[in-house]
Amino acid sequence: MRAVIIGAGIAGLAAALRLSQIGWDSLIVERAPQRRSGGYGVTFGGIGYDAAERMGILPDLRERAFVTEELVYHKPNGDRRFSLTRESIAATMGPRSMNILRGDIETVLHDKVREKAEIRFGTTITAVDQDTDAVHVTLSDGSVEHADLLIGADGLHSATRALVFGPEENYLLDLEHMVAVYMLDKRPAAIAPGTTGTLSSRGRTVAVISVGDGRNVAFFGYRTDRGTGTRADGPQEVLPQVYGDLGWIIPETLAGMASTDSIYFDTISQVVAPTWSRGRIVLLGDAAWCVTLFAGYGSALAVGGAERLGTELDRNPGDIRAALTAWETALRPEVEKKQKLGRRVKGVYAPASPLLLWLTQLPLRLAALPAVRRYMTRRYIKG
Repeated sequence: MRAVIIGAGIAGLAAALRLSQIGWDSLIVERAPQRRSGGYGVTFGGIGYDAAERMGILPDLRERAFVTEELVYHKPNGDRRFSLTRESIAATMGPRSMNILRGDIETVLHDKVREKAEIRFGTTITAVDQDTDAVHVTLSDGSVEHADLLIGADGLHSATRALVFGPEENYLLDLEHMVAVYMLDKRPAAIAPGTTGTLSSRGRTVAVISVGDGRNVAFFGYRTDRGTGTRADGPQEVLPQVYGDLGWIIPETLAGMASTDSIYFDTISQVVAPTWSRGRIVLLGDAAWCVTLFAGYGSALAVGGAERLGTELDRNPGDIRAALTAWETALRPEVEKKQKLGRRVKGVYAPASPLLLWLTQLPLRLAALPAVRRYMTRRYIKG
């Protein structure tokens, strides 16, 4: 059995690894000319953690996990509001989860997959057709690939979804925020090693996140009802307009855009699709459901969804449609739960008023109290 996988991100690489474990061959097609790194730090747990354990990659992921020694919430002038210690952060996460850079998840998966599947960079899908026996995929390099299954794991702006399911605007739900993420070549002096510093002010959030091995990530998220900039304008133009009145580390962090390799800059949008498959074609990861960083579960769903897809294909040999139906039935409740969470969090992610900011930070202030931390730790242990 053979699969063509569009996208060499977490979902696509995880799918290729799981398919190799059940005896499938895969071709991975990636639009970028080479592997991308970086991204933002994520909390990786839930079904992703369990799937990584079953797939045999959990030890490798744990080796790359990072520990935040202190998470400091700042005022716009840089003064401290409050902070969470390493112990308080661990208490909010639970034992079967870790903090890890998205790019490091990809690295672990790539190292496992590169000898098991062909990865064709600088290429994308241009046309697709299918019949009762196979799916036929035309690629931008002029080749036509034939396979038993096509997996569209090509992200929020999926070319596979557009070709097979219809225009992007039919599926994207805009949550009225923008996000920009990039690696910094040096840590701002005001941020201690191993520390994450963040502030929110009038519908804007910014953070410098320590992600291990001396690496630091700049993160910007803001409400688009501020009326400033669009995705097409680019981060170099938009971010100084949105954040230019803030002091502290903001000017230094914005200057870091000039020396970074790449910047992720996009709307925060969910993908809401009534079905994730048509015949021998299936969407996976953000291309199918994109729960957004508001829900904070995208990487876990990508790995967990890929692992479950391989399991259902193995359980239904020769009947791909039955496998895809069983896979979606099992996974959709978890996805929809996380999407609802993301839509709820939207309103408090970058609070526009000081009162709402105080209310949203109150649970975190409570989590910093030793008695609350001990309670949360006991609760997770019992669970």
